[in-house]
Amino acid sequence: MALDASLSSWLILSQIQGLGNEGLRRLLQAFGSPEAILNASVASLSQHIKPKIAQAIVQEADASLLETTSIWLQNPLNHIVTLADADYPQALLNISDPPLFLYVKGRLDLLNSRSLAVVGSRNSTAQGVRNAEAFSKAVSEAGLCVISGMAHGIDAAAHRGGLQGSASSIAVVGTGLDKVYPAANRELAHQLAQHGAIVSEFPLGTPPLAANFPRRNRIISGLSEGCLVIEASLQSGSLITARMALEQGRDVFAIPGSIHSPQSKGCHTLIKQGAKLVESAQDILEELGFTRIGISSNTASEHALFTHLDFNPVDIDTLMQRSGLTIAALSAILLQLELEGSIATLPGGLYQRIA
Repeated sequence: MALDASLSSWLILSQIQGLGNEGLRRLLQAFGSPEAILNASVASLSQHIKPKIAQAIVQEADASLLETTSIWLQNPLNHIVTLADADYPQALLNISDPPLFLYVKGRLDLLNSRSLAVVGSRNSTAQGVRNAEAFSKAVSEAGLCVISGMAHGIDAAAHRGGLQGSASSIAVVGTGLDKVYPAANRELAHQLAQHGAIVSEFPLGTPPLAANFPRRNRIISGLSEGCLVIEASLQSGSLITARMALEQGRDVFAIPGSIHSPQSKGCHTLIKQGAKLVESAQDILEELGFTRIGISSNTASEHALFTHLDFNPVDIDTLMQRSGLTIAALSAILLQLELEGSIATLPGGLYQRIA
């Protein structure tokens, strides 16, 4: 992707201190294009914005960002999508403060795919991580791209699950795309860039500032048809994403947990406020108009294993002895049965028949 005159104009305007998305939208409505804004006089611009900001536009910004971005765009995986481009996500046009352009690393086609936000605590439990990965894999296989924020815990597990399905995954981050935060997710970021996408509205070089993350949350929810919250404390940033999803008219789903767990209290609060309680991925898919998850090709094996399960919890070693299956085959079938809502995974690695 080349840095042409139009894209250069967008980038120059993005650096003007005090202009912001709202001010730039006003100027676009008045002048029609970024190039026309840069060619306007201070007097003309001052009819729509403060004279001090108008003066800064006429003087223009440091060209260093243009040079850095031009080099970054030489990588075929890297793109910038503006509000005027056909690839711009149509779902974001319906939110109150759509980003005027997005930096994208990876697959542009995912920006306009059907999507589900999956968010939750950074300090997640082992069960929460398993739920995030399993639910995300299931909805991705059904055709919903999984969107999250690439944080530790639930976010990272959601991306891993989404990448395992056909609809893949998008990470919306609060830094420039030349940085990986947290650094421990570097390998995950590489996989997302190759098979999914990483998205940011922040210029290259932007560090992980605390104020950036609540802003990126509106993009996570805005890109999605619904938002699933898996484990969240009452102070969790995931509740901000859920609130934004509600304000944007999206469905909000929450997985309940133990009444004694601090990581369940946020989900329970959302359910009390009207979020949809979900126990399986099928609950979400049905709510969003998808048909039932396809039957696994291992149907016969699933049926055979099901005969060894009852309503009393049992561990995987016992199931291996009863069924004669390998750990790999057994794990795959148990996951499929869980996604179908036939069994439940309990603390301590136990499984219980529920259907």
